[in-house]
Amino acid sequence: MTIYLDHNATTPLDPRVLEAMRPYLLEEFGNPSSRHRMGCAAAAAVETARGEVAAALSADPREIVFTSGATEANNLALLGVAEGGAAAGRDRHVVTVRTEHRAVLDPCRELERRGFRLTVLPVDGEGRLDPDALAAAVTDRTLLVSIMHANNETGLLHPLRELSAIARARGALFHTDATQSFGKLRLDVDEDGLDLVSFSAHKLYGPKGVGGLYVRRRRPRVRLSPRQLGGGHERGHRSGTLNVPGIVGLGRAAALAVAGRDEERARVARLRDRLEAALLAIDGAVRNGPASPRLPGTTNVGFAGLDAPTLLERMPEVCASTAAACTSAVVQPSHVLGAMGLDDARIGASIRFSLGRTTTDEDVDRAATLVGEAVAAARRDEAAG
Repeated sequence: MTIYLDHNATTPLDPRVLEAMRPYLLEEFGNPSSRHRMGCAAAAAVETARGEVAAALSADPREIVFTSGATEANNLALLGVAEGGAAAGRDRHVVTVRTEHRAVLDPCRELERRGFRLTVLPVDGEGRLDPDALAAAVTDRTLLVSIMHANNETGLLHPLRELSAIARARGALFHTDATQSFGKLRLDVDEDGLDLVSFSAHKLYGPKGVGGLYVRRRRPRVRLSPRQLGGGHERGHRSGTLNVPGIVGLGRAAALAVAGRDEERARVARLRDRLEAALLAIDGAVRNGPASPRLPGTTNVGFAGLDAPTLLERMPEVCASTAAACTSAVVQPSHVLGAMGLDDARIGASIRFSLGRTTTDEDVDRAATLVGEAVAAARRDEAAG
């Protein structure tokens, strides 16, 4: 039996989402830019989904731009603002944090190569950013601040409202990568002071290959330079024929998540705490990151002196992660845990378990047992070796 505890990497497609997508994969396959009946039906489905996505952010549907996922959305936000009209009268200065996903850090480094001044702020031993450090870094001429909402490896939640207020008080735009929190936690673009928000469907029981970017239309109006040209789709922000089935799936996934958000958050947090308590009872186990505030379904645990990939090999039933999935092709210590001050040995001994809609009490109990057995076996081998 497979126990899937890697929901931060991707989630299973919800059957209700698949049912919503099915007509646009088969019968209603029209191009939404076409003016005939089938094209109009596809366009209407896209606009319904746009409204569902906007509702998850308390935003105007006209502020939603569909993309291929959060990585493209992050690139559009960061590079697009840097080259867009919003840069007028501002210094070429961008501020971010060491624990961001590579989909933010890499575009920021690209801006630095293009001559922008980049400030990458440190975090403490639990991954927290000091708001005073942000206040000291942002000036009256800073263009953009990019800080993720929820960390994908530890689950830590940054206080968006407090941090965005610091940036916006200086006239800087504020972007957040909400890939891990979109639909799962409450976000309100006005109350939280957000100018740009990136998100993806496949972290929310939707399909892979589709996501989006919230782009504020007023107070202030964010102007983006598009990253791809060829027809002016998505109000000129992102040209290309729209992925209608994927967009419908994203909209349905967002609506389902919002409808059951409070109950699911409580259920998953209870299961995470149950799993974490059992794991931390194992000799030499320690949690990486804070107890609170964090995503309800994420725990990152280190097992002193052991090798995390080897532990996972000992328990093939358990699907968990030793690093962010998007960078798994490159074998290197986690930059997130490294930024928190953990040494390579502890990083190499750490496993992220991320729970979700499909996780049950039986899953967490069985997983805890298997981890305990794998750790005990590894320690016996170590003692004998």
